[in-house]
Amino acid sequence: MDWRDDRIGSASRGENPTVLAELRSGYAVIGDVQFLPGYCVLLGKNPTATALADLPRTERVQFLADADLLATAVERACRDADPAFRRVNIEILGNADAFVHAHIWPRYEWEPPELRWRPVWLYDLANWRDPASQLGSAQDALRAAITDELRSLAQRDAIQITAS
Repeated sequence: MDWRDDRIGSASRGENPTVLAELRSGYAVIGDVQFLPGYCVLLGKNPTATALADLPRTERVQFLADADLLATAVERACRDADPAFRRVNIEILGNADAFVHAHIWPRYEWEPPELRWRPVWLYDLANWRDPASQLGSAQDALRAAITDELRSLAQRDAIQITAS
């Protein structure tokens, strides 16, 4: 079985190569595609929860706090890596994958003007399939920077995380 067929299970078994760190409510992973460098996802730990509302309130709040932690780490790492960094978008959609997850999208000034102010999902679908935007060694430095920021933020807030 390919790890992509069970992203949460493969993360919990240590078989998902995109895992940056294990947080309280989920796994911080770098995205399979990187047409917007630094794109990450927070995968919820509960594989049976198909929507945020399926989680008990305390778990929901923890998931949102962990999404904030990951978004802050992505923001700091991407700002340091690219002076054209603008902001981070956090999206919890659940339209395609029936498990709790949050998308963390860095946004940049160099994006096409007609897309810069719009949702990422308006990008041509070819961006998700383009071999040039697939996760690879070109993202190693940014991946390490995001992981380092996660560790630093967790340490500052006295949060226990397990970084990969």
